[in-house]
Amino acid sequence: MNIGQWLMRTAQMRGGEAAIYLGAEPVADYAGFHDRAARLAGWLGAQGIGPGDRVGIFMKNCPEFLIAFYGVWYAGAVAVPINAKLHGREAAWILGHSGAKMCFATPDLAGALDEADVEAAVVDVTGGAFAGAMEAEPVAGPAPRELDDLAWLFYTSGTTGRPKGVMITHRMLIATSLTYLASVDPVTPADATLYAAPMSHGAGLYAPVHVLMGARHVCPASGGFEPGEIFDLAKRLGNLHLFAAPTMVKRMTQAAKAAGYGGEGLRSVVYGGGPMYVADIVEAVEVFGPVFVQIYGQGEAPMGISALSREEVADRTHPRWRERLGSVGRAQAGVEVRIGDAEGAPRAVGEPGEIMVRGDVVMRGYWENPEGTAKTLKDGWLMTGDIGTMDADGFVTLQDRSKDVIISGGTNIYPREVEECLLMHGTVSEVSVVGRPDPEWGEDVVAFVVCEGALDEAALDAHCREHIARFKRPKAYFAVPDLPKNNYGKVLKTELRKRLEEGAGG
Repeated sequence: MNIGQWLMRTAQMRGGEAAIYLGAEPVADYAGFHDRAARLAGWLGAQGIGPGDRVGIFMKNCPEFLIAFYGVWYAGAVAVPINAKLHGREAAWILGHSGAKMCFATPDLAGALDEADVEAAVVDVTGGAFAGAMEAEPVAGPAPRELDDLAWLFYTSGTTGRPKGVMITHRMLIATSLTYLASVDPVTPADATLYAAPMSHGAGLYAPVHVLMGARHVCPASGGFEPGEIFDLAKRLGNLHLFAAPTMVKRMTQAAKAAGYGGEGLRSVVYGGGPMYVADIVEAVEVFGPVFVQIYGQGEAPMGISALSREEVADRTHPRWRERLGSVGRAQAGVEVRIGDAEGAPRAVGEPGEIMVRGDVVMRGYWENPEGTAKTLKDGWLMTGDIGTMDADGFVTLQDRSKDVIISGGTNIYPREVEECLLMHGTVSEVSVVGRPDPEWGEDVVAFVVCEGALDEAALDAHCREHIARFKRPKAYFAVPDLPKNNYGKVLKTELRKRLEEGAGG
């Protein structure tokens, strides 16, 4: 089945209802959305692009992004969305690696691709070629595809080297969408989903379920994430929900407190994509109320590993509410989750090990990377590379990426636990903890800290001694103006380790 079928069916049933907005202004109903996708697919076919061919999408969030997604799928081709924050050369590498024949781009990004001299044909979505495509003869409907045919090539963030192309199938998109309804949040035609996070990433992966349910799709006029714009759209459109990275949630909380905004019109914020510290989500719930749902996933199992419901995020009555709030919830409906040892055998309740996942949301493999695929997929299980525990009630708590665990004196120390502790101190706004080589102990714990005011090492050390074991506390602190992050907002611990190796510290 082609995932594009959902758009055609919704257009048949709700053709006259608003589908796509730019800011608060509707720009297409579902009949128009379907028609534009069908015309783009017809035009792609006339350019020699058909089932299985790859087509890049290098855009900021805008209505044309959705049209491109579905036009590519209607043609039976494979979408290759690229984060708009990437450099033109990085985007060009992805296009070359995927073998994309064409790439749709917004004007500024089209220029970056031209400078990178890509082989794929670049189509500016504000130009004449794209306008002509909207006048092309439409296809009758989405091209037939099998469930295990590719729909999307998702390129990982590449924090340790070149990004890998995760092969996402139509089956995976269907499973992710239906699991969203079962385990994350209901969706109705009265809802409006806002694309404030990159549509090349988690936000775009949630487009199909909102198409299926006939919801409104809102592209911010800014093309990205602006807290004030989100609050205004929530009040004007109502029933607004969005996917947000933890750093976005923190910024929204700070902006709402400054503006006196209490969440009017905001129905749900699904957060994930990185560690959300307990102190931050407690404050966010105090400001916005019970609107938050946490999900845990990876590009290799997009958005679909576990979830912590809005009731669990907002609960302050359970005797273990803080512990549960520090978890990533329980397995979503469409997967099995296991904590395994080095050979993949199940660990006992509460024992740390690698988080393993299997189910229809798990990738088929990496594009043209059989070695990487064999290393990551074992006996049907996805080896996530994340270390965690599972309690007797099924709540999974992330401890760290396996490569980030600090081993000091033969004892494992999980940076996230130390980071959680430091963030409880009123002067710490951001922190990242890494290991520093030590000739006696193997590794020392060190912390890079973004402070409000001057760094007070003695106060932070006393705070750590009060809340965690002495051996876990940092042996050194470095004050930094900000933490290095990649284009997905994830902290680059490799860069921090490099600074230590070079003796640069802060």
